[in-house]
Parts: sequence; structure tokens; C-alpha cells
Amino acid sequence: MYVIIVGGGNTGSHLAKLLMADGKHTVRIIEERPALLDKLRSELPEQVIISGDGSSPAALEQAGIDKALVLAAVTGSDETNLVITSLARFEFNVPRIIARVNNPKNAWLFTPEMGVDVALNQADILAHLVAEEMSLGDMMTLLKLKRGEYSLVEEKIYPTASVCGMSIKDIKIPTESTIVAVIRNHQLVIPHGSTVLMANDEILALVHVQRLSEFAAIIDPLKPIERKK
Repeated sequence: MYVIIVGGGNTGSHLAKLLMADGKHTVRIIEERPALLDKLRSELPEQVIISGDGSSPAALEQAGIDKALVLAAVTGSDETNLVITSLARFEFNVPRIIARVNNPKNAWLFTPEMGVDVALNQADILAHLVAEEMSLGDMMTLLKLKRGEYSLVEEKIYPTASVCGMSIKDIKIPTESTIVAVIRNHQLVIPHGSTVLMANDEILALVHVQRLSEFAAIIDPLKPIERKK
């Protein structure tokens, strides 16, 4: 996949390295600040780096935007990111566009009408993750899906948990939630209705954000569990 990243700061450079390590992507990163260009040249192959203004059509064309399937605008300026996304979508018809939101107050601007398919509001994501970890005890959020509507979470089954020794089919799991895997003694178990949860199992579950508290409650080692009738 051909990917263009605009912005060579920590976010952009780290993204470029991740994509290149995968070995399946051709990456170009656009940056104009001399200090960052020097840093990028010490970390990435020269052919990956495009020196120029990412909000300039000429720089985007130099990066090969006509071949790009994805563009990520991750500069430190929301205004610049919106200019880039608009150009990429409406001038060059890039199929998939991702933009970084630096100031949460500007999040409402990052819409499909501005060329944005996915807006990554870093402050909002971090704040919600911290709030979830504070309220959900030991439950850990591993991944956000569908623009944050669903979370892939991990939780350990404690010996005192009411679900310990129960079959999954007998547990009243909240709607819009499902247990997708069980890790037992370092082995992956694909769960079925007859799978019995045991002490020290680690479960992976896909849960709607509005059901996280309900799901956490069924794993709570001190709270009685409601069984299916």
C-alpha cells in the first residue's frame, strides 16, 4: 500500500517506521523544518523523505499522491491538517484520509466535508482511556474500534470472581459484548458456550463503550454474578 504521511514529528516518524517495518507498504513522509529533516534522515532511508510544505500541491505531487491509497495528516497544526485533507480528497481523490486533531476544540471541523475519514483526537482518546482505567479497576483497554464505539479489553479472572467455574453460556453477558478469546496457561482458547472460565484465565472481550461498566461488573471478584435463566 502506498502511504503518504505529512508531518515529520514524533507521531509522523514513528508511524513511518511502523509501516515500513511491516514490509507491506511504500511510505513517503513530507516535512519542511530543517531540524526535523535532519532527524528523519538519521532514522529513515533518504528516498522516503520529501522536503517541502505538505499543504502545497507541488510537494504532494512530488511525494506521489497520485499513487497514494492512504494519506495521514499529522502535523502539529489543525489548520494545516485540514488544508492537507481537503487537497488530498478533493484535488487528488485519495481514497482514505486520516487526520490528527491537536486541539480538542477543533474536533468538530474534522468531518468528511473537509476530506477526513478518520479524525484522531489524541487528547480525547487519552482522557477517555485514563478515565476507563480509573473506573474499571484491572480491566485494560487494548484497542479502540469503529471510531471508539467498541473496545477490545483484557481482564483476568480472579479465584474469588463469581464467574470462576461457570460456563460462558450461563453468564448473562451485556448486549453488544462478547468474549472473543481466553488465554489459559499461555495457550489461546477459542471460547464456546460450554467453555468454563477458570481462575487466572485472561479473557479478551469486545465491548461497546456504553457497556464497559456492565461488563466489568460481571468480572468483579466481589460482586455476585447474574446467571442466564
